[in-house]
Amino acid sequence: MHSRLAERLEVHATNEIGRRLYELHFGRPNMASRDVTCQLLSESAGESGGLKFSAHFLMTEWEDVVDAWQLDSWEAYRDVRRLGRKTRLPEQQRVVLWSIFDRVRSRLKTRDLITYAGLFGRLTTQLDDRKHPSFDFVVVDEAQDVSISQLRFLAALGAGRSNSLFFSGDLGQRIFQQPFSWKSVGVDIRGRSRTLHINYRTSHQIRMQADRLLGPELSDVDGNTEKRDGTISVFNGPLPTIQVLESPEDENRAVGAWLRDLGKSGVMPHEMGVFVRSAAELDRARGAVKAAGFLFKVLDENIETTSGHVSISTMHLAKGLEFRAVAVMACDDEIIPLQERIETVADDADLEEVYNTERHLLYVACTRARDHLLVTSVDPASEFLDDLRM
Repeated sequence: MHSRLAERLEVHATNEIGRRLYELHFGRPNMASRDVTCQLLSESAGESGGLKFSAHFLMTEWEDVVDAWQLDSWEAYRDVRRLGRKTRLPEQQRVVLWSIFDRVRSRLKTRDLITYAGLFGRLTTQLDDRKHPSFDFVVVDEAQDVSISQLRFLAALGAGRSNSLFFSGDLGQRIFQQPFSWKSVGVDIRGRSRTLHINYRTSHQIRMQADRLLGPELSDVDGNTEKRDGTISVFNGPLPTIQVLESPEDENRAVGAWLRDLGKSGVMPHEMGVFVRSAAELDRARGAVKAAGFLFKVLDENIETTSGHVSISTMHLAKGLEFRAVAVMACDDEIIPLQERIETVADDADLEEVYNTERHLLYVACTRARDHLLVTSVDPASEFLDDLRM
């Protein structure tokens, strides 16, 4: 019985299964890279008189609103609810913006390019017309980072059948996706969800300290609430260490000594991870691992660790990883929360969202540690470290 069931199971990344099904039904997709989309936005903004909008704003408005919801007309863009994009836009500005986005849509089509949102949108329409689903049941992990187009696709896979979809996730680890209403795309989990309170992955000490970055409860757009109190870990470990150093050189030496001591106590290099906010701080991580005398591997999108090497990565790529020991470095003022993001904020509501996602990023990085956690910065330190030490 179990062996026959195992033969029917498939495990895929969501984008991977999307590409596979798209190729099966429509042919190999030509995916539009983010760089190409950014270039098209810039060109279209110049032609539409929209150069007063920053490149960052145009890209996020495209990704989080226009492409995410697959808006195909001025009326659709004018009337869309911009959840998670709280900056108010007068209609006159929206007219200019739509002229930019409509040019981008047209040029993507002319070049036979498609975004992942477009890919899932076309698949969803195709699935709606089919009598038999591609899968009987779908289990989705890391559900807090499912995008609008992916959720519409999953809803179509479920096809309204009872209990055809199962989701697990953690609102505290939402770092990739702007908030949106699941109910609005046909997936209503209100009254059907429950919060799990037993943590098998992270020590009691690390979990308790990392939880200080978040509130006692988190809520989604549909009003589902996730209470974070009452959670227990099944094992104990040493208290996390937080250090604020005088210079990057001091930080390198401190982190290097910490890693070296762990190695002497039996922690293998591939059981160690070093995380920083963004690529700009990767050199600081490299320097610390070199100071410890270990080989290292800087992880890319493939997230493949190497035996005998310490893993180095940005916090975004830390998602889903686990190490016995983690050092989170370069938690300086203006690095986390990232000053570049704060400077693009247009109102207080947007600022709150930036701070929330930056907190979640640090939370994710800290909770990649099973037994040992070190968090470091160069003075002045991020304000988030005050919360960690409360």
